[in-house]
Amino acid sequence: MKKVHVLWLVCGLLSVSALFHSCSDDDDEVYVWYPYYSYPNAVVTVKGGTDSCYLQLDDSTTLRPVNMPSSPFGGKQVRALVNFEDANEDGRYCTRAVYVNWIDSILTKDVVPDSALVNDSLYGNDPVDIVDDWLTVAEDGYLTLRFSALWGDRGIAHRVNLLVGGNPDDPYEVEFRHDACGDKGVSQSDALVAFDLSRLPDTEGRTVRLTLVWQSPKGRRTAEFDYCTRKGTGDTEELVKGLRRGGLVR
Repeated sequence: MKKVHVLWLVCGLLSVSALFHSCSDDDDEVYVWYPYYSYPNAVVTVKGGTDSCYLQLDDSTTLRPVNMPSSPFGGKQVRALVNFEDANEDGRYCTRAVYVNWIDSILTKDVVPDSALVNDSLYGNDPVDIVDDWLTVAEDGYLTLRFSALWGDRGIAHRVNLLVGGNPDDPYEVEFRHDACGDKGVSQSDALVAFDLSRLPDTEGRTVRLTLVWQSPKGRRTAEFDYCTRKGTGDTEELVKGLRRGGLVR
């Protein structure tokens, strides 16, 4: 299955997300405009690999993509925007069966250790705003953020990171850092990034408070999320094995 990069426009994400998007080097990438399915209706985790895959919609809901027997992102687990509709089929080993109209990956990164006094030089400290909407969410062991910043007109890619371990009294406090890389911003635009939180201490099934800290143009800001460590990879492996046994992948 060819990877499809969707030309979509949603609240200013179009132009900026390309600066963060990690594209493959394949020559068969296809760019498609979907007039009726141009907006994402979910953010998911793509799990599986080249011979099987499924989509994790939230902490408890899995989707079997009936028209996507393998991951377009290879064996890498990524967060992705998707437009899907329910399929009139049995979910089998998943909660629901769906038809994927399009899917496009979000930049998905590991967290980095807080480095105290050298954080500014390593990770930057340029102001940024976190957008409070459905795309900003902690689920399935990831923190997905829609953020807004000033961008220049030279196409310079900014760097973003999520720092952990900076507060010895609260291991679930994380800090979002934005480095404009010298880009002199002239217009406000949004972008998306997702961070794998598996390096945080295991919550052992409990839901805890995850505190996000960032530097906005008006000073330090915080937001809180409900967070629970994702289920172990063994669950993913067992589900994929079940899909294979059921003859649901080719």
